[in-house]
Amino acid sequence: MLVFGTRPEAIKMCPLVSELRSRPSEFEALVVTTGQHKEMLEQVLRVFGVEPDYDLSIMKKGQTLFDVTGRVLEKVKPILEAERPDIVLVHGDTTTSFAAALACFYLGIRIGHVEAGLRTHDMKSPWPEEFNRQAVDLVSDLYFAPTEVSKQNLLAEGKSEKSIWVTGNTGIDALRTTIAPDYSSPDLDWANGSRLILLTAHRRENLGAPMHSMFRAIRRVMEEHPDTKAIYPIHMNPVVRSAAHAELDDFERLRIVEPLEVFDFHNYMAKSHLILTDSGGIQEEAPSLGKPVLVMRDTTERPEGVASGTLKLVGTSEESIYKEFSLLLSSEKAYRAMSQSSNPYGDGFASKRIADALTESLLP
Repeated sequence: MLVFGTRPEAIKMCPLVSELRSRPSEFEALVVTTGQHKEMLEQVLRVFGVEPDYDLSIMKKGQTLFDVTGRVLEKVKPILEAERPDIVLVHGDTTTSFAAALACFYLGIRIGHVEAGLRTHDMKSPWPEEFNRQAVDLVSDLYFAPTEVSKQNLLAEGKSEKSIWVTGNTGIDALRTTIAPDYSSPDLDWANGSRLILLTAHRRENLGAPMHSMFRAIRRVMEEHPDTKAIYPIHMNPVVRSAAHAELDDFERLRIVEPLEVFDFHNYMAKSHLILTDSGGIQEEAPSLGKPVLVMRDTTERPEGVASGTLKLVGTSEESIYKEFSLLLSSEKAYRAMSQSSNPYGDGFASKRIADALTESLLP
């Protein structure tokens, strides 16, 4: 059974669903969606052709972490009791993953953690994701680590090496099916002839003053580089939208658009010049496409990208973002160094490795 509830989870779990369902003699793969991000989740499911077996539909207006945790625990319990799966797979660091893993732990059901072992070692950054991922790893039985660094984190915490597989990241698997060389859209036509900047910003810890600083810095740099245009697929969170509209509304070379389906977003990445983000998954996807990424956070659980040169942590202060963004637009040498670095996150076959590991671990 695979349980997930947000758009980023779905992007990374749907390739695994497809792989498991392509092996009917080995697996019966049941999909449970929680609906933590309902509209954005449904977009991804359509793209990958994944039909959930169960939909918990927990999302409600103004939901808090208390609401998500409590409702997942309450609604997934009878499904787990009825199906009694051999193993439940959860992904990464969401509250859905934490609550589903906790429910399995209470019921004595084995847990497999996809994208296990990522760490910032700071419980407050990112929040609550660092807690979620550590808590899931605490109760998991099998660990599918995307990189050797993630494996070493798990070993340092006392996890058995026999329970850990280094698989690569399933997000790279998704790119293999979504990038289309002949892709076009009205937004990309609008940006044609300019250096396209792709922007995402939504993290809880950046809400408020940090997000305003991020947007001001981006606007300042773009005002100094008239050959740039930016596209910002905005998050559904009303606090994010308020900050974006306050800082960016009257800037004609930055276009705020509604959330993109995964197929569109991956192709926007492929057509971009560089990316500014506070997201996690984009830090893995963009290097596969040769796109420099400025990470608007103070910490990252993906140090491999920083070490390889594809990512740069720039924090959330206006001056820091301004300095690093300006450098990439002004210095061909700095841009080339980041865009030509190797991707440390896999080759697009992580789902196959996970399925093989499940066969090795679960089948007699």
